[in-house]
Amino acid sequence: MTRPIALAFTAAMLALAPPTASEPRTIPGVADAYKSDAFDPNPMAAIDAALAKAGQSGKPVLLIMGTGGCHDSAWLANLLATDRFAPVRARYEIVYADIGMPHIRGQGRNPDVPKRFRFKIKGTPTVAILDAEGHVLNRKAAPKWRNAASRSDDDIYNELMG
Repeated sequence: MTRPIALAFTAAMLALAPPTASEPRTIPGVADAYKSDAFDPNPMAAIDAALAKAGQSGKPVLLIMGTGGCHDSAWLANLLATDRFAPVRARYEIVYADIGMPHIRGQGRNPDVPKRFRFKIKGTPTVAILDAEGHVLNRKAAPKWRNAASRSDDDIYNELMG
């Protein structure tokens, strides 16, 4: 009698489990949630403009250092473009800086971006929250975004809106 109950319980828990890496997630309206063209190949001017806007608006800057070919970076960029994340877009001046994948030898781009904010990139995306003067407000949390595609949408939303 306990075996059928255990099997039913296991089946129910598997149905609630998040998708594994072999089961790609989707974002409605996005053809490939793991590719993005949001990342600026020459981001320094966009960063300067966002910092200037932040000085006027009082909003912090959300600097997403990654690349469109990185599944975690692309997932985050695509997710932030959805209707659900409109409050996040309203809260921040957002810049997507294409830094390639500098943690992989020979695949980095725009090294002046992480250098400017004193980051040694361990993975992408690295997501920095900046004040209008360019000071990093989330130094310890910024590198922890390199698993963005495996985080729940709720966790991402809550961290950015918290």
